Amino acid sequence: MTMVSARRIVQGGFLLVFLFLFIQTESKGKDDLGYPVKLFLDFDPLILLTTLLSAHAVAAGFLFSLVVLVLTLLFGRVFCGWVCPLGTLNTMAGALRKSVSRISPRWNTAKYFLLIFLLLTSLFGMQLAGIFDPLSLLIRSFSLAVYPAISSATNAGLDLLYGSQSLTVNAFGETVANLARKLYLPFQQPFYEQGWFIGLLFLALLGMNLVARRFWCRCLCPLGALLGVFSRWSLLKRSVSEGCTECGACNRVCVGGATPHEKGNWKPTECLYCWNCDDVCPKNAVSFGFGGKQPVGTLDLGRRRVVTAVLSGAVAVPLMRTTPLAKQGFHNPLLVRPPGSLEERAFLQRCVKCGECMKVCITGGLQPTFMEAGLEGIWSPVLVSKIGYCEYRCTLCGQVCPTGAIKRLTMEEKAKVSIGTAMLDKGRCLPYAHSTPCIVCEEVCPTGKKAIWLEEVKVKDADGKMITVKQPHVDLKTCIGCGICETKCPVLDKPAIYITSIGETRSKTNKLLL
Repeated sequence: MTMVSARRIVQGGFLLVFLFLFIQTESKGKDDLGYPVKLFLDFDPLILLTTLLSAHAVAAGFLFSLVVLVLTLLFGRVFCGWVCPLGTLNTMAGALRKSVSRISPRWNTAKYFLLIFLLLTSLFGMQLAGIFDPLSLLIRSFSLAVYPAISSATNAGLDLLYGSQSLTVNAFGETVANLARKLYLPFQQPFYEQGWFIGLLFLALLGMNLVARRFWCRCLCPLGALLGVFSRWSLLKRSVSEGCTECGACNRVCVGGATPHEKGNWKPTECLYCWNCDDVCPKNAVSFGFGGKQPVGTLDLGRRRVVTAVLSGAVAVPLMRTTPLAKQGFHNPLLVRPPGSLEERAFLQRCVKCGECMKVCITGGLQPTFMEAGLEGIWSPVLVSKIGYCEYRCTLCGQVCPTGAIKRLTMEEKAKVSIGTAMLDKGRCLPYAHSTPCIVCEEVCPTGKKAIWLEEVKVKDADGKMITVKQPHVDLKTCIGCGICETKCPVLDKPAIYITSIGETRSKTNKLLL
């Protein structure tokens, strides 16, 4: 077996492991996930470094990422070439391109400037790495766009089979449905705001491979840039014997832009150690081995461009924090964070926008923000109670958070955490505005002592008759802001009861003055 064949098998294996863990990252009827897909993020040194810089603390699981750095020092960027699931998908998409890619070598340096930018913003307390980190990007894209689209397409196909007049076709549809539910179909169809936009970005990323194979890995991936820096000192070296005729065959199959055809100018920072050059060489002149006197790979970024990247990172932070959201004491009432979330500033310093908390939300209430938390918080989780509520007996979001932005709570701890407060709009409430009996909000309230209590009052109906209705009131001391009252309110277009972030436990200032 050649090294290229071995690499393809390993790549496929890690991609299958990723997909398996991803599918397992959802509720199975118990409040325990086992091994969620955040396991891949635990091996991500870019998230480790940026979280350490921005929050000055990291989750213990991220120490696994040191293994990746050690492997890089030993074998070069083997994580990029052999392990990374996004890299594997890029390789598969790049296989559609048959001709040789011709892009400027300068494109290869773009990822290093992006890395510098992200490190500088992290140093000033702003966590933006998760937007560009390949593992976080892949999990977010799959969670909020790809997986919902596959689920929707599957359900549409099953509806066609079920709608057939043939009993045989119906039976076949039932068999397919049972198999799909066991393998990948979620309990209910997920819906996400901005899912279409995130999906288009992901398709565009894969489409870049039609410009150049593994364009993202070569030119834009900040994790690849970080590993590229460490690979300069890798012990595994590439050597070319005197039998090399400089035919250029190796350059045609190089997916990293490592200039393997130029003797003495091989770039270990760009090499993905895919062994393509060794496999294709007609003279068997290429080999990989340990030792040798090959100098450390050069990485010439240009002083002016490095300074520009540094200044961009330093300027971006104050610019992004000029919005009212950054003002001390200003609180967006729509910004209802998941239970266990850290105080907003600390939350944003840790959240990497991976979307795992949204994927495991049983009701689908956790949605990606757009500008509710400013540019700094784009795609971070927010509870949209009109879509779904926070299940009272669920702590899954804290279990999957890789960075500790959402703390893992016990059931007892969660029962004491408030993420907001329910507010009544009496102008829309049926018992208040329309003299119509309704007790839905009180019925669904899950707290031990009901946070919504009813008062019997006599009112006149449309015919002038006196009737008794029960008008709801909110107990501010008991309400935890779970949002089920808003989700279940029968006033569908704009619920008569809604959740605001005021009263959240995590904030000392976002309180209702009594």
